[in-house]
Amino acid sequence: MKNTALSQKHIALGAKMVPFAGYNMPVSYTGLNDEHATVRNSVGVFDVSHMGEFILKGDHALALIQKVTSNDASVLVDGKAQYSCLPNNDGGIVDDLIVYRIDEKTYMLVVNASNIDKDWNWIKQHNTENVEMHNISENTSLLAIQGPHATATLQKLTDINLAEIPYYSFVKGKFNGIDNVVVSNTGYTGAGGFEIYFENEYAIDMWDSIFDAGKEFGIKPIGLGARDTLRLEMGFCLYGNDIDDTTSPIEAGLGWITKFTKDFTNRAAIEKQKTEGVSKKLVGFEMIDRGIPRHDYQIADAQGNIIGKVTSGTQSPTLNIAIGMGYVNKDFSKSDTEIFIMIRDKAIKAKVTKLPFLKK
Repeated sequence: MKNTALSQKHIALGAKMVPFAGYNMPVSYTGLNDEHATVRNSVGVFDVSHMGEFILKGDHALALIQKVTSNDASVLVDGKAQYSCLPNNDGGIVDDLIVYRIDEKTYMLVVNASNIDKDWNWIKQHNTENVEMHNISENTSLLAIQGPHATATLQKLTDINLAEIPYYSFVKGKFNGIDNVVVSNTGYTGAGGFEIYFENEYAIDMWDSIFDAGKEFGIKPIGLGARDTLRLEMGFCLYGNDIDDTTSPIEAGLGWITKFTKDFTNRAAIEKQKTEGVSKKLVGFEMIDRGIPRHDYQIADAQGNIIGKVTSGTQSPTLNIAIGMGYVNKDFSKSDTEIFIMIRDKAIKAKVTKLPFLKK
């Protein structure tokens, strides 16, 4: 089991630790509902240093990224980031990721922890133009500071004007006295805030400084449990649940990050899906009757025919209703369609709803 540079800090804070993607990670500290509310209403800090970071450099770095990702990275300028995915050869997704343009010949790719080796090997096998590749995952710490008071907390630690960094943009500069910190207006909670990337040696000092800065706002450490409920309220996909090697970007509702203005892995098959339509779609749903949907529960129609399965589900702490996502036959994908979740052999009524669950 790998540790992040902050694992001992989490243990000392009394976190409940669990194995996740090969890492010893905090799943909760004070309890999921409390941590979830902290991020929605104030400010919380996630240690997400288990995520993977690759640097791609050279004249052909962009060409390689264009070949392996679905989105069009040629529109990026320095300091901009882009959500994308790596299509495989079979119509599925190797991983979803964020592409950061540092300069014209230098990019950072941020990938899911469980897929670091898989993604590295996939990109490497397409690297026919000898693009310089560096896997900096083991040496890089990543903190996500999320919530309405994130900006006010972090502004105390830097001269970078955080209010001037638009969504999906970043600045590389001095933060908490440390040079070359990437401060990125991204995050997977829908609560606003920043993600900061820096070398492991600064992790303890960075953590302590952020908590000192956020004391007046009641800042708290947040575990992976609340990270999951926060992202689900926003309808954000989680790799391994809502998207995987067998689900296409079109089925997953990720057509908006799939650009046919360029060539990329398995483009023809995905474009055919876009044109001709797909037989199943990822939808959001709210429970009407009591019951909490869980990953892999079957979804049925009123006659009891199985029409799909749940990929993510929880009791939403903000909305106080049970919500979920899942793939259903396309005939059942329209908003307000009645569906049934099979919970312990009982058909529990739900309805398809537009994402995100949490409306701004």
